[in-house]
Amino acid sequence: MTEQFVNIHTHRPTGRGIELRTAGIHPWDAGKEDAAALAPQLDDAQAVGETGLDFVRGADHAAQLAAFRAQLALACERRMPVVLHCVRAFEPVMRELAACEPRAVIFHGFIGSPEQARRALAKGYFLSFGERTFASPRTLAAMRETPLTQLFLETDDSDIPIEAIYAQAAAAKGVTVGDLKRATTENYERIFTTQNG
Repeated sequence: MTEQFVNIHTHRPTGRGIELRTAGIHPWDAGKEDAAALAPQLDDAQAVGETGLDFVRGADHAAQLAAFRAQLALACERRMPVVLHCVRAFEPVMRELAACEPRAVIFHGFIGSPEQARRALAKGYFLSFGERTFASPRTLAAMRETPLTQLFLETDDSDIPIEAIYAQAAAAKGVTVGDLKRATTENYERIFTTQNG
């Protein structure tokens, strides 16, 4: 595969580069949607997501946990990766992943601390960074520490082009945009085009 701009999570698809196709129940909607109805949507998806926990807003914690557990079970059953939304819920998310670990895990829009990043990376998880990374010194430090072999970039719901995110990330990490394109393309291929087990 030719190196491309991989946008691992976007709410504004452009049709350029690689944009991941996902299906999932967002924690904000956990009380409104039924995980059982999700299964047919996964036939056209590459990953389950975004799913996870948000202890700042969204459905009550019990509803979020139930939806998250159901989606992790689906991901494990179908051997699909998950794209995680995690806000002020790092410890509970890590506990749920330990209980039912999918084939690959991508923390989208990672905004945690370098310590949290190290813990997720030690488990083999991937971290994805976007526009908000550059406004937070601790998240920027986490991105700088993230090895290229476990890194993704994204636009999420921003209208900033993915190319601009790559340029900012390259400058912050002291690498070239080409290095990032090569690494994220290889990471994408490893997760989504290589048969695992």
